[in-house]
Amino acid sequence: MKIDAATLVPNLGEMPALARSVEALGFDCLWTSETQHDPFLPLALAAEHTKEIELGTAIAVAFPRSPTVLAHIAWDLQAASKGRFILGLGTQVKPHIERRFGMTWEHPTAKLREMILAMRAVWDAWQGDGRINFRGEFYKITLMTPFFNPGPIEHPHIPIYIAGVNEKLCQLAGELCQGFHVHPFHSAKYLREVTLPNIAIGMQKTQRQRADLQVSSAVFVATDDAEKEMVRAQISFYASTPSYRAVLETHGWSAVGEELSMMAARKEWAEMAGKITDEMLEEFCVVAAPDKLTDAIKARYTGLLDRITLYTPFEPDQDTEKWKALIKAFKQ
Repeated sequence: MKIDAATLVPNLGEMPALARSVEALGFDCLWTSETQHDPFLPLALAAEHTKEIELGTAIAVAFPRSPTVLAHIAWDLQAASKGRFILGLGTQVKPHIERRFGMTWEHPTAKLREMILAMRAVWDAWQGDGRINFRGEFYKITLMTPFFNPGPIEHPHIPIYIAGVNEKLCQLAGELCQGFHVHPFHSAKYLREVTLPNIAIGMQKTQRQRADLQVSSAVFVATDDAEKEMVRAQISFYASTPSYRAVLETHGWSAVGEELSMMAARKEWAEMAGKITDEMLEEFCVVAAPDKLTDAIKARYTGLLDRITLYTPFEPDQDTEKWKALIKAFKQ
């Protein structure tokens, strides 16, 4: 099981030092996300200031960008990192696509599938003879003149991870992708009963094996009461989102999700955490003493996840000894 680091990158100027620190500590990959900042720009700096660590997005939102735009960004980052880049994409949810990005929300799984195929067609053109004739329901790409063709690179096979919760996106990952980003709001039961079986269904379509795909996730952990309360609040936020209701349904907690959705609509954010019981907390979060944390993570996720990231973002010069101990234990 690989152990990765995540960062929110509040300032691009901090990225070189952060990336060097993450690599020096021995993490396997550094993930950026699309929250308050662009997820790709920090990785260009990280590629320049590291040599071995993988670099990826967890995630970049797919639909505000075209396949060709994403293809260019990924091609350049793959070349700059000498083959260490992982393109992680997510669909986001309808209100954000329509109201935050101002784009059209339509058939997300089918559209993401076509976007992946279109990007690979673009990459094949650049690595090959430059000709492209991709015609789909959502995207048509038939023009690639030499002036706009960056040409071949040394490592043209760029891994694509997609993120999701529900069955269709799990199946799409199994069919076409090299990885799947499990949403942090999950349980071991949901992984066993929903995520992995649906990935396997997708793999059957293209005759692939489980070893062809890495399942990755940020995981909630809590080692003291203060961390428990922080995680409880975050879980309540995710549990209020209708798109993630399937996770609650697996445990028979649909009514809690409906109640949290109503509370969120009334902006009762402070009160929502109280709806997450200790039983629910321990299903969605690894609760353990600091010296038992690695064993607890492995006990829960061995056979379910191939790589994990702690939900808490990495910050240089903070909790350094904790990170060292955790990474050392994972490497052993």
